[in-house]
Amino acid sequence: MVTQAEFTLRSHSRGFHLITEEVARHLPSLPETGLLHLFIKHTSAALSINENADPDVQIDLEAIFNRLVKERESYYNHTCEGDDDMPAHAKSTIIGTSLTIPITNHHLNLGIWQGIYLCEFRNRGGGRRIVATIIN
Repeated sequence: MVTQAEFTLRSHSRGFHLITEEVARHLPSLPETGLLHLFIKHTSAALSINENADPDVQIDLEAIFNRLVKERESYYNHTCEGDDDMPAHAKSTIIGTSLTIPITNHHLNLGIWQGIYLCEFRNRGGGRRIVATIIN
C-alpha cells in the first residue's frame, strides 16, 4: 500500500535546519514497517540526514558549503534572480532533493544521532513544499 501527503514547511532562514519533528507532524500514521520517501519540490533547497545533537554541525555545514560554492562568480550566467540563486541551485544538486528512511515499529528508523535537515540555500526561500510517500 502507498500513502502520500504533501505539505509546506514553515519558512526557514538560509542555513541547515533540523526539521525531523516538523516533518513528523505532517505525516499520517506510519505502518509497522515500510519506507518513507521525502521529496522537496524546489531547485534551491535540499534534504539531508545529519547530526541531530550539536547545533555547531549546522553552522559548520553552512560555512563549508559557502566556501565550496561561492556567490558572484564571474562565470555564472544565471544571475537574474539574485546573488544567492545560482549557488543555491549548485548546492541543491550536490546534496539532493530526496531521502528514503526506513519505518520500523511505526517510527522513523533513524540513528540515535540522526535528524532530517532542510538545507535552505536562499536568503529568503519561503515555505518549501515536501511530498511524503509512505510505502508498506
